[in-house]
Amino acid sequence: MGKKLKIELDSCDVSQVLDGLHARADSWRKTAEILRSDFTAEINFLGEECSDAGEAISIARHYEEIIASIEHQTEKQ
Repeated sequence: MGKKLKIELDSCDVSQVLDGLHARADSWRKTAEILRSDFTAEINFLGEECSDAGEAISIARHYEEIIASIEHQTEKQ
């Protein structure tokens, strides 16, 4: 793990960052779903590149941990 950083952003910018992270986590969850079932309900969705559904879920969870950390830090302010 890298070193801890402190970054100052406008609250609107934090919301934008969180939106982007949520989108990435969602994309990885959908990728895992596709890899597990070989089916996607979204015709225009192109899955992320990874070796298997387990890896995709792991990456989605990492994004969720980042989101939770940012939300926790912003709630304390």
